[in-house]
Amino acid sequence: MATIASGMMIAPTIFSTNLLSISLYLLPIASDSNLMIIINPIEVLLWTFRRNEKDVVKLYNTLSDVMRITTGGDMLNFGYWTEETKGPLEAQNELCKIFGNLTELQNAKNIIDVGSGLSGPSILWKTKFNFLEITCIDINFNQLKESSNKIKKILKNSVQVHRLNATSTILPLMDNSLDRVLALESVQHMKPLESFILESKRVLKNNGILGLALPVVNEKINSALKLGILSLTWSSQHYDVDYIKSVLTNSNFKKIEMEKIGSKVYAPLANYYIENRNSLRKKILAKYPSYVEKILFKSLVKMKQLSENNVIDYLLVKCKKDDAN
Repeated sequence: MATIASGMMIAPTIFSTNLLSISLYLLPIASDSNLMIIINPIEVLLWTFRRNEKDVVKLYNTLSDVMRITTGGDMLNFGYWTEETKGPLEAQNELCKIFGNLTELQNAKNIIDVGSGLSGPSILWKTKFNFLEITCIDINFNQLKESSNKIKKILKNSVQVHRLNATSTILPLMDNSLDRVLALESVQHMKPLESFILESKRVLKNNGILGLALPVVNEKINSALKLGILSLTWSSQHYDVDYIKSVLTNSNFKKIEMEKIGSKVYAPLANYYIENRNSLRKKILAKYPSYVEKILFKSLVKMKQLSENNVIDYLLVKCKKDDAN
């Protein structure tokens, strides 16, 4: 297990897997899952423009069920789609497998999943690589608590999957203690990004690997003009590719590999929703008001358009800590 540093303050920051979805302006009126939700205009403004850790936790506590309703699973990522992909859950599993292979989990022992959400990816990695010791780190205590029950139910060797309610900018882990630091669709919520990258380098062993998967813009843009409705419904940082590379380079990470896979992510997901809208809409309306689905649909259409026009992309990143040179 990665050693936890004693006496280190755990301060809140942002951990949550990303959902480029649109119903972000919702606030539960009660904890009863059967109750409808209502719009809180103040929350709309806060979530959209402030984007601090508390806003993001509220956002995902509210929105996770939209993704789960439409996918039938507990993963909160866009997925990687091929011509053979039958649905979003299969695409999400495929993205996790690709990310695991990219970061060479077969050669790792101690890893952390930062922004683990409901721990779907960690469960998949542990199932495939049973020797891994995984620590799921997330600022969202509710999701960690829920994932704990799933881990115990699904994994026989659940004692090697730990949950830690902590922050990305002050990781409560010892120096040089980890083989891998993974952030699958959570980096876009982390700010300042430089703090997370430096913390990742600190806790990684020499030759350890940092792996990132995140939605990006291809260049610095005027969000309101270029993104349209997504400037409001993409409630995270709009990092561009060059900025990600510069932060890694300035933090002295080596052997930086980047791959854009947006064509396998956005358009296929949007097409799936468009083709299956009637059945998916019925499921969403069982819990959410109709305007939520309408905004979701318009956002997915815009997302597809921006991807095809090369405005947005999806980035896979692998780099190594190498203090020898």
